[in-house]
Amino acid sequence: MSGFEIERKFLVKGYGYREQATSSSRIQQGYICSSHGRTVRVRIRDERAYLTIKGPAREGGFSRYEFEKEIEMDEARQLMAICEPGIIDKTRFLVPSPDGRHTFEVDEFYGDNAGLVMAEVELESEDAPFGKPDFIGDEVTGDRRFYNGHMRKMPFIVWRGTIPTAFRHPELE
Repeated sequence: MSGFEIERKFLVKGYGYREQATSSSRIQQGYICSSHGRTVRVRIRDERAYLTIKGPAREGGFSRYEFEKEIEMDEARQLMAICEPGIIDKTRFLVPSPDGRHTFEVDEFYGDNAGLVMAEVELESEDAPFGKPDFIGDEVTGDRRFYNGHMRKMPFIVWRGTIPTAFRHPELE
């Protein structure tokens, strides 16, 4: 898969997404290179592995170029061994939007990012309408703190006091 990815990110309130989820998977990802908004990432998602290259976000943070290719698990493990420090570890829940046209990816983070839960939705265009589930909170699209590549260097544990209490999940810490 390659092309422009258009997505919006949100903080999550409560745990209602768990009951609404159609599936979940465990994800671990490392970064071979991440600077100036460009990333080369290796991801292990359950029993599958991927190599992803992302370009810098366009103005507003809504879209960026993305290339992704499935790779062999042994290749992924070898690549994880050469990643920059700070592996992202999370569970991803897939939740349909109320109108059924989109899927929200809700991530519960572990380790130094524990207590953070975020949702993102991929769209066809930057101004595409979409239905928001009731657990969707403040939008954080374009806020670098919420990019996985940034969170591995500056984890949530360091800056969690800067977001409203309603969006912190201490039960997950």
